[in-house]
Amino acid sequence: MPIKPGTLTAKGQETRRRIVAAAAQVMFENGVASTTVEDVRVRAGVSNSQVYHYFDDKTALVRAVIEYQTDAVIEPQEELFARLDTMAGLRQWRDVVVARQRELDCRGGCPIAALTTQYAEHDEAARLQLAHSFARWSAGLRAGLAQMHANGVLRPEADPEALALSLLASLQGGLLMTQLNRDTAPLEVALDSTLAYLESLTVR
Repeated sequence: MPIKPGTLTAKGQETRRRIVAAAAQVMFENGVASTTVEDVRVRAGVSNSQVYHYFDDKTALVRAVIEYQTDAVIEPQEELFARLDTMAGLRQWRDVVVARQRELDCRGGCPIAALTTQYAEHDEAARLQLAHSFARWSAGLRAGLAQMHANGVLRPEADPEALALSLLASLQGGLLMTQLNRDTAPLEVALDSTLAYLESLTVR
């Protein structure tokens, strides 16, 4: 029976983290279906017994990877989320997102979306976990928009939740097209169009 993360020693937590990080990288590079536990073991530099000490099977490892990738994507944005209550803050977030894709040479797309395309139709538990990941992302965007609405910056009829979903959908579509074209232009157009619509809802 694998040990639960909350009961691990500091050394155990580090070993588990190393296994999950290795699994996330291999799955991102090769796809979930093509990744074996042996691939993860080799990348992490651990033994088979260590892998199965923390995880029952590959499915359990995938669950941990979803959580890991969600944190990896969302946590670096949290400081920006705190400033999304102005158009300037929203544009700063947009610039950071675009700059990150340039750093990556427009490769890889969104790690959470990559897992979604591979698992959403085949694993209900994974689909629900991934849906929660996107809900968490949307909530980060919505908080700033809700504050704009509360401050009277957005018109009364503006819906922060709908706007957050629109912004996230534009981001995801833009990331996909940017990955396909190896060019940030689709991402910039998608985000700029949504931000222009959002600005049209501000009080002049």
